Amino acid sequence: MAEIQITTTQNVTIAFTAAEVGERILAYFIDLLIKIAYVSVVIATIRAVSSTGGIGFEDNFDTDPWSVMAIIIILGSPVIFYTIVSESLMLGQTIGKKIAKIQVVKIDGYRATFLDFFIRWAMRFVDINIFSGVVALVSIGSSKNHQRLGGMASGTGVITLKNKVNISHTILQEVADNYKPTYLSVIKLSDNDMRIIKENFIRAKKADDHKTILILKEKIIGVIEEEPHADVTAENFIKCVLKDYNHFTKNM
Repeated sequence: MAEIQITTTQNVTIAFTAAEVGERILAYFIDLLIKIAYVSVVIATIRAVSSTGGIGFEDNFDTDPWSVMAIIIILGSPVIFYTIVSESLMLGQTIGKKIAKIQVVKIDGYRATFLDFFIRWAMRFVDINIFSGVVALVSIGSSKNHQRLGGMASGTGVITLKNKVNISHTILQEVADNYKPTYLSVIKLSDNDMRIIKENFIRAKKADDHKTILILKEKIIGVIEEEPHADVTAENFIKCVLKDYNHFTKNM
């Protein structure tokens, strides 16, 4: 699965899983069905009222086309502004996105604003309406953060909320109940220390950055004042420290 790297306002980089094209299409069609249902109800209501002679639509609209246009705009507003209103009120989700478990977020770590949602909404004409969404599909498939043009213009991306947070996003490590710690002085480290250690350790492993792993090792030794055995690699030492720390703190 593709990832979107989001750097929070505290300069912490978190990897979110980008929403798959299928999830985005599912959300789109759910929202489209909601819009179609609304239009169907409006049309049925107008026909029912008109057939009773209660309003006299034909007589009024034949002589006043501006009234026709005004009524169409008023009744069509919920469909036209559905996406921007929903995403603004539901923190980056529409009903379709909520069902598909995806969400619009800012790439820079800040909360998306109404302006961001407006830009996305305005760009839908280019992304989705023209060429039946081909522009959006090409853009999502070729861009670094899997964004359509509206996402690029607003600095937003769409992530999946399925299994959004797992053990790699926290300082937690899976530790068995009968686990025996190796380095007792890891309690000298704080939660924030461990969070920084783990984030940098994961990043260094992905980049095969052995230099950073060695630096982390030395920093840990400087605090806990315990040396690993000669046959223990820097990587295994850090893994052990993470497990030891969580063994001592998991029940606190």
